[in-house]
Amino acid sequence: MEIYVDGDACPVKEEVIRVAERHGLQIHLVSNSWLRYGRHPLVNSVVVPEGLDVADDWIADNIKPGDIAVTADIPLASRCVKQGAKVLDPKGKIFTEESMGMTLAVRDLMTNLRESGEIRSYSPAFTKQDRSRFLSALDQIIHKK
Repeated sequence: MEIYVDGDACPVKEEVIRVAERHGLQIHLVSNSWLRYGRHPLVNSVVVPEGLDVADDWIADNIKPGDIAVTADIPLASRCVKQGAKVLDPKGKIFTEESMGMTLAVRDLMTNLRESGEIRSYSPAFTKQDRSRFLSALDQIIHKK
């Protein structure tokens, strides 16, 4: 089991590392630029070229069944779930095959509403409760394995 992190905008990188240290798990931190965690012995820092979905493609091409992906990117989450990986977002939501269809549909609807001007983009602030839910969900996934 390895952990793949969509790293550019991930607010829980330190938490992933802390959990990985407890369990001795390899982390692949994938981003468009070098991140300071690249010198950690459990972190494989992967810097991909700039471009649309380049980091997502690297993760989807390398993740294996039983691995864990951490991403807020819904299409990437879907690709990883289809590969047999466990996927959670930085707020602790676990994506499953059963939930992906509705999750993708809601994402597409919200994108269309934003593009048409019907609604404005709104991302609530990342909270301590989100961080706690993430840690709990990550531990849950690891212990189920």
